[in-house]
Amino acid sequence: MLVALGAVVLFVTEWLTVDLIGMLIIVSLVVTGVISPGEGLEGFSNGATLTVAFMFVLSAALLKTGALQFIAGSMSERFRRRPRYATLLLMLTVAVISAFVNNTPVVAVFIPIVGRIAASANIAPSKLLIPLSYASILGGMCTLIGTSTNILVSGIAESQGLPGFSMFTLAPIGFSLLVIGILYLTYFGQRLLPNREAKESLTEQFALHDYLAEIVVLDNQNMAGVRIMDSPIVRELDMDIIEVRRNGDRFTLPPGDFRLAAEDTLKVRCDREKIKLLKDWVRIVDHSGSVQVMGTGLERDNSSLIEMVVTPNSEFVGKTLRQVDFRRSYRAVPLAIRHREETLNEQLYELPLMAGDVILAEVKSHYLVELQKIEQRQDSPFILLSSDSIADFKRGRFYFVLLTIVGLIGLATFDVLPISIAALLGVCLLALGRTITMKEAYEAIDWKIVFLLAGALSLGKAMGNSGLDADMASLLTGTVANWGAYALIAVLYLTTNLLTELMSNNATAALLAPVAIAAAAQLGIDPQALLVTVAIAASASFMTPVGYQTNTMVYGAGRYTFMDFVKVGTPLNLICWGVTTVLVPLLFGL
Repeated sequence: MLVALGAVVLFVTEWLTVDLIGMLIIVSLVVTGVISPGEGLEGFSNGATLTVAFMFVLSAALLKTGALQFIAGSMSERFRRRPRYATLLLMLTVAVISAFVNNTPVVAVFIPIVGRIAASANIAPSKLLIPLSYASILGGMCTLIGTSTNILVSGIAESQGLPGFSMFTLAPIGFSLLVIGILYLTYFGQRLLPNREAKESLTEQFALHDYLAEIVVLDNQNMAGVRIMDSPIVRELDMDIIEVRRNGDRFTLPPGDFRLAAEDTLKVRCDREKIKLLKDWVRIVDHSGSVQVMGTGLERDNSSLIEMVVTPNSEFVGKTLRQVDFRRSYRAVPLAIRHREETLNEQLYELPLMAGDVILAEVKSHYLVELQKIEQRQDSPFILLSSDSIADFKRGRFYFVLLTIVGLIGLATFDVLPISIAALLGVCLLALGRTITMKEAYEAIDWKIVFLLAGALSLGKAMGNSGLDADMASLLTGTVANWGAYALIAVLYLTTNLLTELMSNNATAALLAPVAIAAAAQLGIDPQALLVTVAIAASASFMTPVGYQTNTMVYGAGRYTFMDFVKVGTPLNLICWGVTTVLVPLLFGL
């Protein structure tokens, strides 16, 4: 119980990354003797863990074909002619795709395209991005492989000698929630969504007027002839020099060893008040003055403004721009960061970044193509909001990947092969068919989730060994057993759903799936009914921007506030709660 409580605290506070928490769970349980070393490592060879890993590769292969960009891009005209119908079609498309591939890269692909669709159809992006995220979550509830949570719950059942989920065990409830959820978002939720127009320039959106300026270097020994890295404007005031203009030549994002010269005009990022302080300071040294404040200029021919959304599993999360060596690694200068609901313009290199943060940066135009290539990777640390996608639709490759995915679904559905082996077969076929290289396959796997699942499975084993699952189940059944099956499902769903809003959905499922199995054993009912409830409730996270990865991704991109998710998501959470509470007893004969 102490290990479980410690894990919950760490998941909620996010003091450590989820993969490290997963490993600490294993080590703690083995060292304290709750589980054996063999049981601690079983999670890494569990079919659920391996299936999730292989599904990441299949998702990456589909993404590489450019099919998702092609599908999303073809919707622009429909939005201009029939926006409500197009929104409904968008949600259905995303939901269907998310039912069979990892929904995080699906949403990552659609976010910038939805932004461009919104601009061309004169619709606020805030009207589309929350529906995009919610549709991907609803779609993932429909099949075993729709989300790693479903696979994890199925794996916990199998580890305890019970039958796991088939490919479409969740489909009756998941599809019902999908239909009702999309109708709610189309005809009622739209009224609750904010209408935040993004017509103003990026300079206005990020309040850059007081943080960008041009300064002229006069003949002064502290400035002229000095390397940028040694100049007082960098050392004393932590300015970023975006561009140097000299005798008609322009040097964009000059390196640190670039030497300044008298009469150079510099475009810099810095607080205007600091620039004035610099001017005063130099006047003390050289009474002729050294700095002249001029106008603000953005987006020259040789540089571009970009918005970068930090993805949930990005290497940026928890680190500062200085730690990721942002300027040198990405040839970009940060101008501002939209951090949750505030825009920051100062001390940008010192801010620990979070998933969903939006970085406004100026980048060398010729390097933009390279950033777009990085964005196309499954493990990309960011999504580019303000640049066009470069992925071409490879029709032949798409049909090959699609046939592979349909084939593995068929093999698993008809019990020809276990889902883990069918997914592995799919990966082998894609590698043999040159659709994806083995290097790309390894890079596609989200190893944080793999280690988290291994730790979660060991926690489930420990709860069984120690009897903690039975004790927690007794608390649950003792409270509601006399109220009937509907009350049991309602309480289990609500407990799971509230907990998943606070921490990882996989961690929540790992904690409550063993409790559901124990509760079913005590009451003598079908455990699959309670496991389905846990799987659905753990994924149905709509009330907060941090409860589910895709919500976090659209948070900054849509310029939402926390309360936007509460207003739109709470009714949807209640709808899913009510529908699941009614359907589970009916479908499973409770």
